[in-house]
Amino acid sequence: MPIRPFAIVLVAAIGLAGAGPVASRTVPPPTIRTQPTFFISGHGWGHGLGMSQYGAYGYAQHGWTYDRILKHYYTGTTIGPAPVSRVRVFLLDRAKPVTISSKLPFQVVDANGSKHALDAGSYKIGATWKYTDPTNPQAKPTALPYPLEFRPGATALALNDRGYRGSLRVLKLAPPKVRIVNVVDLDLYLRGVVPSEMPKTWAPEALKAQAVAARSYALSHLHPANAFDLYPDTRDQVYLGIPHEAPTTTTAINATANQVVLYKGKVASTYFFSTSGGRTASVTDLNPEAPPIPYLVSVPDPYDSISPYHNWGPFQYTARKLARMMKSPGKLLDVQTLASSSGRVQSVVATGSNGQVTVTGSKVRAALGLRSTWFQVGVLALVAPATPLTYGTATALSGTARGCKSVELQQLDPTGSWKTVTTMTPRSGAVAPKIRPSQSSQFRLVVGTIASDPVPVSVAPSVRLHAPADLSGFWGTVKPRTAGATVTIQRQTGPAWRVIARAKTTAQGRFTLTRAMTPGTYRARVASKGLAPGLSKPVTL
Repeated sequence: MPIRPFAIVLVAAIGLAGAGPVASRTVPPPTIRTQPTFFISGHGWGHGLGMSQYGAYGYAQHGWTYDRILKHYYTGTTIGPAPVSRVRVFLLDRAKPVTISSKLPFQVVDANGSKHALDAGSYKIGATWKYTDPTNPQAKPTALPYPLEFRPGATALALNDRGYRGSLRVLKLAPPKVRIVNVVDLDLYLRGVVPSEMPKTWAPEALKAQAVAARSYALSHLHPANAFDLYPDTRDQVYLGIPHEAPTTTTAINATANQVVLYKGKVASTYFFSTSGGRTASVTDLNPEAPPIPYLVSVPDPYDSISPYHNWGPFQYTARKLARMMKSPGKLLDVQTLASSSGRVQSVVATGSNGQVTVTGSKVRAALGLRSTWFQVGVLALVAPATPLTYGTATALSGTARGCKSVELQQLDPTGSWKTVTTMTPRSGAVAPKIRPSQSSQFRLVVGTIASDPVPVSVAPSVRLHAPADLSGFWGTVKPRTAGATVTIQRQTGPAWRVIARAKTTAQGRFTLTRAMTPGTYRARVASKGLAPGLSKPVTL
């Protein structure tokens, strides 16, 4: 549900223009407004669709088996055999000549299917390569037709010193560049994937769930039209080859050999991610226009709380940065979010001084580097009276505090330190703290380490001026009581005020001026340290 915009607070403060005729209208006092301070906090890390890896780890710690974990995250699915046993993994593209090596003899197969023996060692392969038969010292080097497939012997091959299971296929591009594809059995491919996607030290049942999810994801996201099936990075899954393999994850892969997640007999798109924040998302949560997928729905994820990314923030953002990112029309006044039932933000509305603009939650996440689209935009802003308060009187400041459960009002003391005046619970994103300052100061709203821009609140002394009926002079009082403060008596002359006399206050804050006065309108003005100038009400004689 949309959050009430800061603009509403502004409208309330300045009056509603164009609302039709009214019998009378009270003109509100002028106010001082600051640019809103924005901060963002949220939950989880990743897209939120499918299996939360930290959640799976939490379930495993609570005794759940891998198949139960998978069926929880992928609603209505079953576990069954995989329909494919070998995949082609894209490793390098437009690469300059690469080095393929083996510690034991191996072979290369050319485009005609001819097999050629190779001695152990390293070979520099580019867009052209000539083969020399190691068994025939008299043989001349022969250019082999591409593509070439280097197949291992009794040990794995290495590409530029990184070991890979399976064979390495070299496809010719514009000389001297080549493309390298790793042709490998599916479960051998998973040996380089699972420990790259989930910590190898996690609970065995979590690692098994990851193995089945990774196997299923691979088979449901093949790219056969590209002359390869899978990317080796986050475009599909992170695949780091032999150096990243681990005994624990290899055991999990072997224990679930050939198993995939199925929905109505087809391999399911088993999306997974780091941290849900307490609830996973559905496809329609992330994209309202996408058709629903029955097994990718929002489910509770209580044990995801073990993740360090379960909650994150708040992180402060300047209004300028948000305005630039969202292309706000005019000065940025407010940012609101529209979220799905799982909390994921579908759209973000920026209200500027010249209108509004809407941006998707995914775009905001990408532009700001947020961990997920489950986030809230908090707003802190304070409005203060522009005219001084009279000493001893109280007033309520108008504030906005959204995206937080509580907020502090702080005051700058004479030593330059900020002191907490009160802690408040916002209602509908608004606060109205009452203050009774004894001197001019600054105030701000604070949530954790996030603070709004401070607003000044001026305090003027309370001044009372009296005159006897015989026009023999003046007397009066000043609060706060300060000895030696200068009181200026002024007489109105047309639109101006002219100084006619001065007096000093006593320790009790009283002043007296014995002097014959002529009829007219008079007032007293007092300036004290730490206070704005104070004026008495005019006295007419």
